[in-house]
Amino acid sequence: MGDHKEQPLRVGAAVRRRRRALELTLAVVAERSGLSVPFLSQIENERARPSRGSLEKVADALRTTAVELLAAADPACSVDVVHADGPEPDGRPRMRSLVRGHHQMHAQEFTGDHDAGREFQYRNDQLMYVADGAVDVEAEGRAYRLGRGDTLYLTGGVRHRWRATVADTRVVVVAVAEHIEAVQDRPRQ
Repeated sequence: MGDHKEQPLRVGAAVRRRRRALELTLAVVAERSGLSVPFLSQIENERARPSRGSLEKVADALRTTAVELLAAADPACSVDVVHADGPEPDGRPRMRSLVRGHHQMHAQEFTGDHDAGREFQYRNDQLMYVADGAVDVEAEGRAYRLGRGDTLYLTGGVRHRWRATVADTRVVVVAVAEHIEAVQDRPRQ
């Protein structure tokens, strides 16, 4: 069926494929990410599940995004249901993918805050929707305050960062997949 809840997310193979495609050793990825070679090996061999932060470090070291690694982790499905999990008992921030597989778009839900100092820049367009709470976004040198129900559209290539300003904020980010050539060619001078 289209419901993959019983199948665990296996990101290790996606990490290994990306690392090998870049012709990098585990030692190089470890140096770039600040993670140990044994831990990276355990991730690739599905003996360890990386935290969101660790997956972002690995993705940065592999010059990709955590979204792309997660998207490459599961086979594509024509119909797939991603059920909502219950709230995190410890109240920590979390991120979950709303679309699995290697598709033309990605969607993630962020609950709580995240690393507000981290700057993002995606090759393709994205849309940010505030489902609950409020966020401050900085993009192209301007500040934007978004509340419940507000959206922000970012053209591909725009550097930005954001932070939740209200507890229990939920933000949905939908983006054109990085593997899709969605950026229009700029006219040549």
